[in-house]
Amino acid sequence: MWKWCIPDSAMADLGIKKFNYLILLSGVILSFMEEIYGFIDSIVFTESEKGFTVARLKEPKKKDPTCIVGVMPSVQPGETIRCKGIWKIHPEYGQQFEVKSFTVQAPSDLIGIQKYLESGMIKGIGPVYAERIVKCFGLDTLEVIDKSPDKLFDVAGIGAKRVEKIKACWHDQRLIREVMIFLRGHGVSPSYAHKIFKNYGEKSIEKVRANPFQLAKEIHGIGFKTADSIAQALGIPQDSSSRIDAGIEHTLWELSNDGHVCYPLQELIPEVEEILQVSKEAIEKRVEALIEIQELVKENDKIWVKPLFLTEVGIGRELARLTESVCRIRSVNVEKALEWVQKQLKIELAPEQKSAVGQGVKEKMMIVTGGPGTGKSTITKAILAISEKITQRILLAAPTGRAAKRMTEITGKKGSTIHSLLEFDFKTGKFKRNKENPLQCDLFIVDEASMIDTQLMNHLLKAIPSEARVIFIGDIDQLPSVGPGNVLKDLIQSERIQVTQLKKIFRQAEGSLIVTNAHRINKGEFPDISYHPGGDFQFIEAENPEDVVKIVLDLVASRLPKSHRFHRFDDIQVLSPMKRGLIGSENLNTLLQQQLNPSPTPLIRFGRCFHIGDKVMQIRNNYEKEVYNGDVGKIIEIDLTDQTMKVVFEGKVVPYEFLEIDELILAYAVSIHKYQGSECPCVIIPVHTSHFKMLFRNLLYTGLTRGKKRVVFVGTKKAIAIAIRNEEVLKRHTGLKETVSKFIPAVRG
Repeated sequence: MWKWCIPDSAMADLGIKKFNYLILLSGVILSFMEEIYGFIDSIVFTESEKGFTVARLKEPKKKDPTCIVGVMPSVQPGETIRCKGIWKIHPEYGQQFEVKSFTVQAPSDLIGIQKYLESGMIKGIGPVYAERIVKCFGLDTLEVIDKSPDKLFDVAGIGAKRVEKIKACWHDQRLIREVMIFLRGHGVSPSYAHKIFKNYGEKSIEKVRANPFQLAKEIHGIGFKTADSIAQALGIPQDSSSRIDAGIEHTLWELSNDGHVCYPLQELIPEVEEILQVSKEAIEKRVEALIEIQELVKENDKIWVKPLFLTEVGIGRELARLTESVCRIRSVNVEKALEWVQKQLKIELAPEQKSAVGQGVKEKMMIVTGGPGTGKSTITKAILAISEKITQRILLAAPTGRAAKRMTEITGKKGSTIHSLLEFDFKTGKFKRNKENPLQCDLFIVDEASMIDTQLMNHLLKAIPSEARVIFIGDIDQLPSVGPGNVLKDLIQSERIQVTQLKKIFRQAEGSLIVTNAHRINKGEFPDISYHPGGDFQFIEAENPEDVVKIVLDLVASRLPKSHRFHRFDDIQVLSPMKRGLIGSENLNTLLQQQLNPSPTPLIRFGRCFHIGDKVMQIRNNYEKEVYNGDVGKIIEIDLTDQTMKVVFEGKVVPYEFLEIDELILAYAVSIHKYQGSECPCVIIPVHTSHFKMLFRNLLYTGLTRGKKRVVFVGTKKAIAIAIRNEEVLKRHTGLKETVSKFIPAVRG
């Protein structure tokens, strides 16, 4: 059927009287562009990457809000916007206005002004004060705030402190708008304006014009592509040296995000060529120039950015210092010590455990590695018990808060995060603990050492006193660190440090299918997926991604809380191999949030939607707040008036300005990589062939070993088989093994 509709505005643009043309044929709609305006009543959905948004627009003289959809990053409830676009009929949701372009304007009616003020856009004004201010000044409200803010003293309850806050925020908002207009004029999303302004303040536009490539280095979330689009809009030539240099450096840092500390030159050139679209010869010339001025380092046909090269050299140098120094802890009779500790702890150590404990009380530095159930915790307790008879200067550390907490529970002695022990100094931007101001200890034990990346290991080793004994404990078959490097594996393969590898599964772990299946997967064997009543592992088969999603939602919301009394928030964690896709962590988070913690008044910033009570994860190290990449917390307060949000992490309340919450993501479902070092009573892992790009043996192994009491795989046997067969772990290019070998002689025996 053909359907004809005729709104006036589009045809007026074409000089056609009283005609507007719309064709609906078999669900496809073609339309002339129209323009509508009003204020954003609410945001229904927003996607963080590209800013695709679904919102309700309240148009003047219209009773019901209009559903608008399109790429509208950073629009907020209360803002008045003018949109150009076309009308469409969605088969499920009905009529929608698809926005092709939009401009943000000052609201012009009382309702719009009040909605704008109470939206939280201006710090110091919430719903209560918004109503009072509008009642006092009416349509002149925004002009009063802009030109005569001292008149706000006439409003009941508003004092000097609040007026100053409103003035400052209004000033900032005006400048942010200018940055937004500037960026939009150069084809860049306005969502970046807040970040740029926060970093550069009033000099934002000046800084961007001077060197747009600096944005990619200095502002979290802005990558080279965004900086490059600004540079090209500003007229910087495509083959300019500054652009090629920035592209080379950007590529190496991007590769470091994939775990590479360095990269083979012959493989690097095509990577840069693809990004920059310039000749191979031009890139090679600039690589040589950057090596010449020591911005890059070349060794054995591999290329490093200088900071990462120096980090690996630092690790080699510090390891040499620690291994060559005499240990402050006096030596013990190992046989007598082993006999004593077994009586003391009421245990019987197996031969390989005795060997590990013996080395742990006599070696200056050692590594203990093994899978679940192989006795790493027992060995740690035994070494501690013996060492505590000689010294009380003992430090226990782990890369994450949860891993540190688990150390405390296992040993009864306080475990700390590595970051907290190193004490960040905000004035210098460096750690307070270093070679000049070392940690006070005779014994330093680090758990979950496979998670330590190259940069953190360098800082840690610098802070350990020369006379201290150092023991690293970890599982090298797990995924490597989120940051660059494969430190624990490289140290073991260097054969310069004493290593004990644990392989035997002990009696108390033999009854666990989690442990048994982890070792089966690690050996390349298919896990036992048969049903075991009362077992701690379960496989639920589901062929379609849609069915996987339904089962995961049902397990979290209903089945597991009922059958095992797991708390939906605290005791259950969904781990997905990928971010994207129907059963990726991003989509699962949206669905789980809607099911477990819906809210009629969400906070939407940077394309992310948050509710009070949401489970969230910190995604970058923030030393000032003392929260780190991978920390999981819960939102306990959202204050629209002061534009702050409070999150509790392990009992510690951390405040965030609204401009800072791009550091947080929802954590109902997280990637397996991000959850390293953490454990949860119950873990649910969707395993499906749609994740084939990320189906690796060590990924499945790591996810499985995150569950303490129960693990549920949901998906297909084929996907599990693909992961188990795929032992080609994504190779990481590093130079640490060779660097350590230069500094330390081969280990004896």
